[in-house]
Amino acid sequence: MDKEKDGVPISSLREITLLLRLRHPNIVELKEVVVGNHLESIFLVMGYCEQDLASLLENMPTPFSEAQVKCIALQVLRGLQYLHRNFIIHRDLKVSNLLMTDKGCVKTADFGLARAYGIPVKPMTPKVVTLWYRAPELLLGTATQTTGIDMWAMGCVLAELLAHKPLLPGTSEIHQVDLIVQLLGTPSENIWPGFSQLPLVGQYSLRKQPYNNLKHRFPWLSEAGLRLLHLLFMYDPKKRATAGDCLESSYFKEKPLPGCPGHIREPEQALQALRASGTDQPLQLAALRPAPSAHHRPGTAGRGREVTAGHTREGLGT
Repeated sequence: MDKEKDGVPISSLREITLLLRLRHPNIVELKEVVVGNHLESIFLVMGYCEQDLASLLENMPTPFSEAQVKCIALQVLRGLQYLHRNFIIHRDLKVSNLLMTDKGCVKTADFGLARAYGIPVKPMTPKVVTLWYRAPELLLGTATQTTGIDMWAMGCVLAELLAHKPLLPGTSEIHQVDLIVQLLGTPSENIWPGFSQLPLVGQYSLRKQPYNNLKHRFPWLSEAGLRLLHLLFMYDPKKRATAGDCLESSYFKEKPLPGCPGHIREPEQALQALRASGTDQPLQLAALRPAPSAHHRPGTAGRGREVTAGHTREGLGT
């Protein structure tokens, strides 16, 4: 807001407008917008969440169990299903934008890049979604964005929770595309109709890699779990699983069954580490700032912090 001379930034207005419309247990709740003595003093009052998943993952002495991962994933998927049913694409889903209460309730936050969409879908900038979670169609310059970009990011989040580390930690867009090809194989017109017509395809020299290596990366995962990851990581966004498809997956119905929210608590050691580092200090109010453009956001999850409206935003690169 410091550099804004003509009123509230359009990105902030979009975020406020969307949040005022949204009411779901797994979406962060905007309770009130408060204006101070000056235009620069605008605050969002939001529901209190103790921590974000990125900080927990970094500080937990032992990772989430598979039952807990399933519980977290189901909650994120329910939030995404609600957003998509209301024609909203989040466009920046990642572990640092997933908040958790002390009772294990997971809420999706940070709607600075979110957009409402309609039919026909209007072109949007491809420079969205933090690099590590960015779908291949965005990396290849598509102007048409669908809910599929959120579902690809959901696949990255699920894989990160299962593997206890980021799945595709690219250092540049070229590196990111190469990591995707190494994992899933080289895309082609056969598996992704329209692939060769994407604007930036000619700028990449894709390695010839015919194999899908998800099973190699997750050798211990059940067939149902691998099938779910395969559906989330379909190259063709039209074939990618929807949130509703994922919620019906047999992976969530087999053992270990999802742990209920009350069974997911931040380990005491993780909280002690956070408090010792001084990062366990979320505020109830904080000055509203315009959401930075996605290409300024670092690929690393949980690096850099901005306290915003009752929760901490991670990796904003401000």
